[in-house]
Amino acid sequence: MTTLSPLLKQATPVVVDHALGSWIHATDGTEYLDFTTGIGVTSTGHCHPKVVAAAREQCGKIIHAQYTTVMHPPLLELTEKLGEKLPASMDSVFYASTGSEAVEAGMRLARMATGRPNIVVFQGGFHGRTVAAASMTTAGTKFSAGFAPLMAGVHMSVFPYAYRYGWDEDTAVKFALKELDYLLLTRTAPNETAAFLIEPALGDGGYLPTPPAFLEGLRERATTHGIMLILDEVQAGVGRTGRFWGHQHSAAVPDILLTAKGIASGFPISAMASSTALMSKGWPGSQGGTYGGNAVAAAAAVATLQVIDEENLVENARIRGDQLQAGLKDIATRFPAIGDVRGWGLMQGIEFTTAEGTPDAATASALQQETTKHGLLTLTCGPNGNVVRLIPALTVSTQEIDMGLQRFEAALAALSSKVPAGRGSRP
Repeated sequence: MTTLSPLLKQATPVVVDHALGSWIHATDGTEYLDFTTGIGVTSTGHCHPKVVAAAREQCGKIIHAQYTTVMHPPLLELTEKLGEKLPASMDSVFYASTGSEAVEAGMRLARMATGRPNIVVFQGGFHGRTVAAASMTTAGTKFSAGFAPLMAGVHMSVFPYAYRYGWDEDTAVKFALKELDYLLLTRTAPNETAAFLIEPALGDGGYLPTPPAFLEGLRERATTHGIMLILDEVQAGVGRTGRFWGHQHSAAVPDILLTAKGIASGFPISAMASSTALMSKGWPGSQGGTYGGNAVAAAAAVATLQVIDEENLVENARIRGDQLQAGLKDIATRFPAIGDVRGWGLMQGIEFTTAEGTPDAATASALQQETTKHGLLTLTCGPNGNVVRLIPALTVSTQEIDMGLQRFEAALAALSSKVPAGRGSRP
């Protein structure tokens, strides 16, 4: 009997029958409050009626219209609507199917446009699993181990992870920028550096918002040296952080922006955006792909953007995110195993540490399993696996956040009764 690969580990034992909004209904009849949303993909909730209707209608017209062969209206409309959300300088878009493809397209364009070989990435970043994307991923060795040699020309600099260093944010930012300047002196000269690639908020690296001052420092150095600033908005974009784009928490504006995940509420489509002048510096034939800009996915993306605007979901993400973070910080006062609570909008991370301040992956993993037993779906992340991440749909209600917090605390309480004494937060 054929089975799925044994390397695919399920985070929960749930088998889905159907889902709607923030709720997943399993085949055994159990209902789960979903704070995973397909790792930030089902932005408008599961099966939003307007997204479903748009996809159904498009399926009856044409499913696959390969967009370098024939053009289709959904992609034209998506490009127009996406353009309304992009920074004013960006008026050109390339479409693909996955975040990894968008990342590689951005890297390729930066190298071609600058004629420079090197890319600087930052500790804890996740950019995908294909060879080039994995070569630029530093969120954990599991993403890049076992198929070396990796792509050359990638250099890693420090991320201002204030909690890990035990510093305040300003100190961490100054340190990280100083280390970047040192990297440009010792490893990759500015005139050989094509791009800085960073997430506005780390995803798999631990749900860490990138401090605005750090993004602004990158922008300043990129402008000074003619380096492209590429912002990977695959997970942090499309309203997730309480701003439409994660980088909008700062004054920094990218040269190249990458998006995927929440853009189409579960349909696979990704995009790379830049100015036409920059995009035109790519070499002929360097962009393409069979499934890029799929007609059904594009129609779903158009509907997603309409729903986000009509239902004011970016503002809802900000308000409900504040509610969620406040509730988590309150819970942390009663459970010393929680060392840190952080995040923007509906992208919240809870880091678990021992009494000695070391990463506590065992508690995070056990809690992720325990929340499932209490009807709340969560995930873990971080290089040490000691961060539980909460990713509700942008449509989540006040009542659902309250219910999620109640279930999260109940799971913690149940777990704490099983955990030996001695755990605690950073000294």
